[in-house]
Amino acid sequence: MITLALSKGRIFEETLPLLKAAGIQVLDDPEKTRKLILATNQPDVRVVLVRATDVPTYVQYGGADLGITGLDTLLEHGGDGLYQPLDLQIAKCRISVAVREGFDYAAAVRQGSRLSVATKYVGIAREFFATKGVHVDLIKLYGSMELAPLTGLADAIVDLVSTGNTLKANHLVEVEHIMDISSRLVVNQASLKLKQVPLRRIIDAFAGALEQA
Repeated sequence: MITLALSKGRIFEETLPLLKAAGIQVLDDPEKTRKLILATNQPDVRVVLVRATDVPTYVQYGGADLGITGLDTLLEHGGDGLYQPLDLQIAKCRISVAVREGFDYAAAVRQGSRLSVATKYVGIAREFFATKGVHVDLIKLYGSMELAPLTGLADAIVDLVSTGNTLKANHLVEVEHIMDISSRLVVNQASLKLKQVPLRRIIDAFAGALEQA
């Protein structure tokens, strides 16, 4: 049995064409079922639905043979023990620094001010600001990042940005681009040895679909 770890939403939807290229069709709609393990048209392939941040953990410890997760999640997780054969070029977005309208971020950085920054990407934010020589106090949040500058909890946020519409709606502006993000295929290294033929078939099918895209 091959187990693929996916998260609901954009990554799941954008993975479906890749699965189709591998001859795999998921038989249930994750938005309409309460099942967490979804069968496919291949009796030896199943999909498990997990939180996006848990995908690397499931793959690393063998709860899944392979999974698809964003580069942001991989960088925060560390990627230890994971084979990362493909950048799938799906679920593209970016990680940026954003502040409330009217906050002079450039001046604060120039003057060496100590900034408070809210984010769930603590590792990425710490490395980015350290490279710039900016002193920050990081505040770990798990959701509604946009509230932090609006309530005075933080001067800035580091978060994923796709269209930027959520920032605009909450009177925030992007002030620095940290990195571009897309989703990666990750594979359990032990599984790759024990189930080499079926896993390699899936990996090669994904790679072929990317070349034709």
